[in-house]
Amino acid sequence: MSSMRNATQRRSHRERAQPADREKWGLLEKHKDYSLRARDYNEKKKRLQILRQKATERNPDEFHYGMLSSKSKQGRKLADRGNPVLIQEAVKLLKTQDSGYLRTMLQKTRRALEKREQEFILHEGQGAELLGSSSNSDQGQHVLFVGSREEQKQRLRGKGIAIPKDVNQGLKDYTEIDGLDPADVSLASSTITKSKSRRALEREELAKKEENVLRKKHKKEQEARRSKLTALKAREKDLMDAENELELQRAKMSNSVGGVTKAGLKWKVRERKK
Repeated sequence: MSSMRNATQRRSHRERAQPADREKWGLLEKHKDYSLRARDYNEKKKRLQILRQKATERNPDEFHYGMLSSKSKQGRKLADRGNPVLIQEAVKLLKTQDSGYLRTMLQKTRRALEKREQEFILHEGQGAELLGSSSNSDQGQHVLFVGSREEQKQRLRGKGIAIPKDVNQGLKDYTEIDGLDPADVSLASSTITKSKSRRALEREELAKKEENVLRKKHKKEQEARRSKLTALKAREKDLMDAENELELQRAKMSNSVGGVTKAGLKWKVRERKK
């Protein structure tokens, strides 16, 4: 019987959610949430009671020799970690090695930066060619305005071009020739648009969509290259600052330059009078 009772589908009891008008106050608190918070509060309360009891029972005359060598800063004890103190020559040698490492990384960063800059400039030029590919047909045209149709015909005859009898025929071949009337050019372009087939228009639309996709892709890639360049320049600056700081520390250790003490007093190296 128990197996049959467990096999039947039972109603799922879901927890009550926060009402819609009280959603701004967060999730609805359940009894288990209160239990967890109360348990944590009581544990902390017991811990504080134990610490207060230890503080009240402390012997004021307590002494051990570690109190003489220990230091404290703003109520916080500063203890020695037991690290051996290096001599000044060893520290200078380590700083020299650090400076060599920084110099190597700086050269590597500069080579990477130079390479990225060349790539950015190269792709920037390719993007200009891509963006200008659709307007290449409009480049190199020179429209010359004339006063009358007779003057237009004379100019065309002077260049050895036959004048078509019908305006709608032949003008589409002269759109890039100096001396055409703008009205004739617009008329010829409208005639060409009307004469295009449906398939040709679909091809043009597809070409425009592909060009837009390529333009967006190129723009996204250039943004990534620009961010990489910015990161490399920031890394180069940080490495240069670190190298300069190390050089300054080494110079101070060898007493070749002056500086400022922790108390804010300036000092300089006294040179021998000549």
